[in-house]
Amino acid sequence: MSSFKSILAAFSFLFLTAHSGFTQTKKLEQEARSAMLAATRFMVEKASVNGGYVAHYLPDFSRRWGELEGFKTQVWVQDPGTVSMGNVFLDAYKATGDEYYYTAAEKVASALIWGQLPEGGWNYMIDFAGDRSLKHWYNTIGKNAWGFEEYYYYYGTSTFDDSNTSGPASFLLRLYLQKMDSKYKPALDKAIQLIINSQYPLGGWPQRFPLKDNHPKNGKEDYSAYYTFNDEVISGNIDFLIQCYINLGEERFLDPIRRGMNFYLITQQGNPQGGWGQQYNMDLQVAHARSYEPPALMPGFTYTHVLLLMKYYQLTGDRKFLARIPDAIQWLESCRLPAEKSLGGTRTHATFIEIGTNKGLYSHRKGTGVKDGHYWWDYDDNNLLAHYGGKTNINIQFLKDEYQRVNALSAEEATRNSPLKAGMIKDGTLPQTQFSTASSSGMVPDDTMVSGIIKALDQDRWLVKHIQISRPYSVLPDGSEMNTAKLSDENGKGIVDSSEQQYISTREYEKNMGLLIRYLKK
Repeated sequence: MSSFKSILAAFSFLFLTAHSGFTQTKKLEQEARSAMLAATRFMVEKASVNGGYVAHYLPDFSRRWGELEGFKTQVWVQDPGTVSMGNVFLDAYKATGDEYYYTAAEKVASALIWGQLPEGGWNYMIDFAGDRSLKHWYNTIGKNAWGFEEYYYYYGTSTFDDSNTSGPASFLLRLYLQKMDSKYKPALDKAIQLIINSQYPLGGWPQRFPLKDNHPKNGKEDYSAYYTFNDEVISGNIDFLIQCYINLGEERFLDPIRRGMNFYLITQQGNPQGGWGQQYNMDLQVAHARSYEPPALMPGFTYTHVLLLMKYYQLTGDRKFLARIPDAIQWLESCRLPAEKSLGGTRTHATFIEIGTNKGLYSHRKGTGVKDGHYWWDYDDNNLLAHYGGKTNINIQFLKDEYQRVNALSAEEATRNSPLKAGMIKDGTLPQTQFSTASSSGMVPDDTMVSGIIKALDQDRWLVKHIQISRPYSVLPDGSEMNTAKLSDENGKGIVDSSEQQYISTREYEKNMGLLIRYLKK
């Protein structure tokens, strides 16, 4: 009898312990939901401007920053900003079913549609005070942000840089599919048509569209019309068109997708320098763009393009995408930095490699702002430009291993999960399930981390310190204008605010929401 009682007591203890753990987990899940909703209400109802966002705000909203400081009437399109917030809202809606998140995503869409340009795309930011205010921003903050040359001029056209058009277009596609709400289809169709119309016959895209050549820089042709790989211009547009093909099922997307993929083959250089540059002029020559971007080959882009070519083989089953990968790897081997220039073995290549000589080119700058500052490049690897990086690290062995793996796959094996192949989506699978975002993948936090995230909420805000900010625009006594770029030293190394000043952070909100979403979905 005593033995039976002991067993019963042990069983009861285990049951109560398990029940207690289950109850605690449910309690923490509810606390996580409450924290998510409170933080989202703050961002939607206090931080947003007509549904749009920037990256950082002072707690009293007296100043705010996207990639640069913005007016109170402005929001930034690129991440972290309006589009990334919209995607987090949709992730939260999917995880919780709470309609508040869907409504928040609709407000993002309203901001983006308001800021959509006549041709169908977007600029870096949207100014709800209109063109007059936006032009004033360009003539004050933009033109004096030394090093941020893409902001020196008001083009009034759409940019593909940093996914500033493919990003909002993808968000509108996702929102449209969520409830098949037709009110989002006209703006989506307009963005799709722009991306199709702006593609060059050879398959690449310019940085901006419609094409303009009215802002010569240092006597050189304006680079915004160049074929541009930099900042996911071409790969971002291809990925968006693939999303459209998967979810809308229209075969008209296949031709621009294939021409975009083929452009990587067209622009690979001949041996012995089988790499790529980041932009090409109309004669398909590697071209100079911003003042610190020489007409050079780039190991970093070459590494990325090799991975993309392997991806394109797995999408299409066409072995032409694999044919010259060995040439690219051979070139990367040939231009390795000597040991004494590798910064203690932490870097393998110069960021820029001179065409013809295979020598490293290194960018530098001096001065304090647009008025007295200038950039140049040479062969000297001292005092490297910090905001761009003069040297990089390339994992050639990973490329070799991955190439061997993918090259060994037959076309049928390689394309088994290709979204470009008919029948990949099973009957009954809804299109919106095809989207994968930052919030839906990554580390799943444990209970301790979740508790810490919840406790970090301060008046429904997640605050950060020690971020990189800028000086306010002003005219100095000598008539010159203040450098409005984010604070940095003469070589471009970022200087953060070392005070105890706190900032409302869109990025922190997105990071914490992503962790809590994954916790709820575990």
